[in-house]
Amino acid sequence: MNKTAMSNARHQSRRGRGHRQKEPGRANRDQLEEQKAEDSVPRGTCMTMCPVCELRQREAQNRLHRFEMVTGTERDRLPRADVSRAVKEYSRPAAGKDSTRASDLRPPSVLLNTVCYLVDEIAASSTFQPWTEVYSFVFDRLRSVRQDMIIQRVSGPDCVAVLEKSVRFLLYSSYRLCGQQLQYFDPRINDTHLQECLSWLLESYRDGKHQHQEEYQALSLLYNLGSPEAIQHVLELPERIRSSSAVQLALAVSRAHMERNPVRLLRLAQRLDFIQVCAVHRHLLRCRRDLLLLYSHGHSSRNCRYPLQRLARLLFLKDTLTAELCQVHGVNVTGDWVNFSKSSFTDAASGDVQCRRMHEPLGDEQWNGPADSVIHACV
Repeated sequence: MNKTAMSNARHQSRRGRGHRQKEPGRANRDQLEEQKAEDSVPRGTCMTMCPVCELRQREAQNRLHRFEMVTGTERDRLPRADVSRAVKEYSRPAAGKDSTRASDLRPPSVLLNTVCYLVDEIAASSTFQPWTEVYSFVFDRLRSVRQDMIIQRVSGPDCVAVLEKSVRFLLYSSYRLCGQQLQYFDPRINDTHLQECLSWLLESYRDGKHQHQEEYQALSLLYNLGSPEAIQHVLELPERIRSSSAVQLALAVSRAHMERNPVRLLRLAQRLDFIQVCAVHRHLLRCRRDLLLLYSHGHSSRNCRYPLQRLARLLFLKDTLTAELCQVHGVNVTGDWVNFSKSSFTDAASGDVQCRRMHEPLGDEQWNGPADSVIHACV
């Protein structure tokens, strides 16, 4: 080897040694930066459901909700706050307002306890009425819980538990308050928050195994029937989750919906439990309309009479509601018989038939469960 080659080799060797010596230093710097970022995340120290500062402020300004007042002081000029019942309310971020103060943030364990209180003691209680007011209160306080979670970047089991309970509450609310006036319940706002919770929950499931993942994967698919993204997400799940009974049933319902097969979809719907019905119910009115349209073409004849009871079983409705739905769509009902005609079928205007009116199918006990047995079932 000549002198030039030897010199180049020594130079390359020195460069390689220098490069290898710098690697540990770069790794240390990256680790320090990650540690700094982690240290900069606020950590809550408030161990009550409502920070003391906010509690006293709302008490002085007479802004306590009646669910938060000390019993017997509701009619006082300034009702007193019950520390064991008051819950931090949602507040929009504002310029100059410090939302990261540790004393105003609740740690994950307190957030989970707060959600348990809201869902189990308020939403599922039979003493707090009307339920539209219960919904408004719980909806706002759950939003505040998620706000604290975002600020603290909460993850792990507590995060999953909070989101699962929130999803169940919002699903139940969408069913129970369906058809209410907008001043009491806005389905679009409820849907926006429910979709956000579902998206966050499904993303959290990627971190590891979770006990109730199959149930909520199925609920997400049922709620989003017809969504290619929802179907693709389920098909990419691990085999052990995808092959579970809940997910398989949800996939079968989704397939029937995509194939525009209302008879099969309604037959499968009879196998759903109550919370799954809450998820899928917003699609059923359209499905029943499609079935009546299908039969109006397939059985269109002056001399053809179809038994009302048989049609009611297909629609999974009571006879009276079946007759009402037929009349809305121009299908003639005479006594216990239905006369289909493709020329008389009409698409109902949006206000002619309410989804809420169709919440009384054959199995009332299965499809109209009380709040305490539905929402309290959250784990």
